[in-house]
Amino acid sequence: MNQLQIPNTQVDSLAPDSANSIISADSAFQIPDPSNYTISDTFQYIWDLLQVQLFSIQNNPVTFLKLIIFIVLLIGFSFLASFVKRILNNRILPRFVRDSGLRYTLARMSQYIIVVIGVFISFQFLGINMTGLAVIFGFLSVGIGFGLQNVTSNFISGLIVLFERPISVGDRVSVSDIEGDIEEINIRSTTVKTLDNISIIVPNSEFVSRNVINFSHGDTTYRLSINVGVSYSSDLDKVLKALNEVAEESDDVLKHPKHDVHLRSFGDSSWDMKLLVWVPDVKKRYQVQNELNQAIVRKFAEYEIEIPFPQRDLHVRSGLDMGNKEEKHGSEDSETSEKE
Repeated sequence: MNQLQIPNTQVDSLAPDSANSIISADSAFQIPDPSNYTISDTFQYIWDLLQVQLFSIQNNPVTFLKLIIFIVLLIGFSFLASFVKRILNNRILPRFVRDSGLRYTLARMSQYIIVVIGVFISFQFLGINMTGLAVIFGFLSVGIGFGLQNVTSNFISGLIVLFERPISVGDRVSVSDIEGDIEEINIRSTTVKTLDNISIIVPNSEFVSRNVINFSHGDTTYRLSINVGVSYSSDLDKVLKALNEVAEESDDVLKHPKHDVHLRSFGDSSWDMKLLVWVPDVKKRYQVQNELNQAIVRKFAEYEIEIPFPQRDLHVRSGLDMGNKEEKHGSEDSETSEKE
């Protein structure tokens, strides 16, 4: 069969100093001529086309077929890693690990391990051994040094976040003036869902290089403080009793640690009181605060306790009186001048 001939070419080795080149095209790139095949030979033509050698890696020929299998292996291991992660996180690990953040970390690390194994197997099938991968990654590190510093920083920060676990999936955090719950920790970024149900992608370096408030780290309880002012004419004992009853009657307030009521300061028009309570779940603090505020209003109305508002006394001096005084003084001056 006649075949198209392409002159031999030589590709520079990735390791010029080594005796054997890693990647080279030292064989003739020969594509089968379709005119030499009949319709019944279509499958034979496809097979011959897949066997065409594109280049060689460390004296191992790379054909279309090997390249396709290489890509299929990478995609297959990626899907396998995602499937294993989902099975571990949802079915297997909940039986043995109660901490949801630890379950997510173990499942995510299992996914990364499978992906790495898949990459090595794929490259080994293609003919690149560990030495070749080291050279390739060495060249990639040059590109990382020039233009991928942020990507590398976020990658390393993602590993730190997964292993050190300053934050975990489900934690309520505040970073860069953004408050929300950690939804997913990826290798480059973390997804935070705000209280308005908006997903924000935060680079992992933000959680390592900046101050991060984690309301749920190790303990989900939260001390909630509610400020309220009462009139100076109020009965202080009644005020203390009312605020204590508000905390005791709420089902969302923990009995231990016990709540507390403070008279913090004397304001311009009120005593500044503060009710301190402990809630079991920090994620419900705004809901509990709203319910306690409403209960305080009702309880103060029951005990006839006044919540004052700022007042100012305004004294206005009449401009008409000032004008009359000036006219009077003017007339007296004119009479004095006439007498003189």
